Amino acid sequence: MLYAEFMSSVLPPFSQPEEASGEAQLLEVRSFSDSEPCLRADAARNRARLLEAAARLIAEHGVAGVTMEAVATAAEVGKGTVFRRFGDRTGLLIALLDHSSRELQADFLGGPPPLGPGAPPVERLRAFGVAVLYRSAEQLDLQLAAQPEPTRRFSHPSLGALRTHVTMLLRQILPDADCELLAQPLMAYLDPALINHLTRQCGMPMERLEAGWVDLVARVTCTPPPR
Repeated sequence: MLYAEFMSSVLPPFSQPEEASGEAQLLEVRSFSDSEPCLRADAARNRARLLEAAARLIAEHGVAGVTMEAVATAAEVGKGTVFRRFGDRTGLLIALLDHSSRELQADFLGGPPPLGPGAPPVERLRAFGVAVLYRSAEQLDLQLAAQPEPTRRFSHPSLGALRTHVTMLLRQILPDADCELLAQPLMAYLDPALINHLTRQCGMPMERLEAGWVDLVARVTCTPPPR
């Protein structure tokens, strides 16, 4: 199972999900660029063009091939344009991850079940973890390169949106539990650095990590695993 089963291809147009249960209002999903003023149409086109160029470079050369100069050349713009839009290389990498995070959020807010609305919360929680695991495995070098410094690691808006979603599902499953805290060990299992360690350094297959997530959800929520 690949995350491609849950998401569309790299850098599609932004989705506009709707959620009947009010989850979208709860999440108030914010992105890396939400603090920016509304972009003019030409500036928005330039930004999309730069992100598409960066995605192509990653596909062809890996994350190491993504430099501000290389992106400018691939997008046929001046290097100063790239710096003005993203600040530095880390800002560019975070913007790429931000777009991927928006697509994942659109999937669990308004996509088909079991990841999206319409399935029991425990099934949605299982599907969420599987989607994040495979998304991280496919983008592991990018995710590792773009991780914020430790003091900002847990406060990044895209991570906060995922954690809020997990907390909301836990509240539906375990209304009497401290779901805010229970969400933390579940999210820790999905940390890109841990996935890197388990898959690349320990040689564990993704199928084992997927089975481990399903088992962890069952134990945390006191629910039977799927048959």
